[in-house]
Amino acid sequence: MFIKKCVAALVVCSLVCFVVLGLRTRAVAQHEEKKAAAGSITKAVAVLFPTKGSDVKGRVTFTQDGRTIHVHAEMSGLSPGEHGFHIHEFGVWSDDGLAAGSHFNPTKAPHAGPDSPKRHVGDLGNVTANANGNVNFDLEDQHLSFHGANSILGRGVVVHEKADDLKTQQPPGNAGGRLAVGVVGVAKP
Repeated sequence: MFIKKCVAALVVCSLVCFVVLGLRTRAVAQHEEKKAAAGSITKAVAVLFPTKGSDVKGRVTFTQDGRTIHVHAEMSGLSPGEHGFHIHEFGVWSDDGLAAGSHFNPTKAPHAGPDSPKRHVGDLGNVTANANGNVNFDLEDQHLSFHGANSILGRGVVVHEKADDLKTQQPPGNAGGRLAVGVVGVAKP
C-alpha cells in the first residue's frame, strides 16, 4: 500500500513538473517573440539645428521599408540651389559642425553619389532648396541600416553650404561649410 501511494505521488509530481516546464517554455517563447518585436527598429529621426551664423533647420525621418530605408527631409533657411546632404561619423553638434566628423564610411568605399553601387554609406547626394530656401526631399536607399556595421543610429546628419560634386575625395564632395547638424535617434513607428 505504501509503495502504491509513493508511486502515485511520484506520478503526480512528474505530471506537475512536465506541465510547469511546458508552460514555462511556452511563456519563455512568447517573451522572446515580444522582445524580438520590440527590438525591431523601423523608424528614426534627426532634428537639424543651425550651426553658428546659420538659420538652417529641419527634420529628417528615416523609415525602414523592406530592404531599403526611405529618407524624408524637410528644411528651411537655405540659400536657393543645391546643398550637400550626408550622414557623418558622429552624432555631435558643435558651433561649426566639425564635431560630426567626416562622412560615415564603414566600408572604406570611395566618395560618390547616392545612385552609385560603391559609395560611402553616408553619401546622400544633394538637396535642392527652392526660391524660398525650403527643401522637401525624398530618397530610397539600400546602403543605410538601423543595425550592424552600416547602422546610422547615433550618427550625425549634416547639411552643407554648397553642392556636393559627388566625386572629390578630400574633402569628400567639396561641399563647403556645415550649415546644420542633427543626430539620428530611434523614433516611435
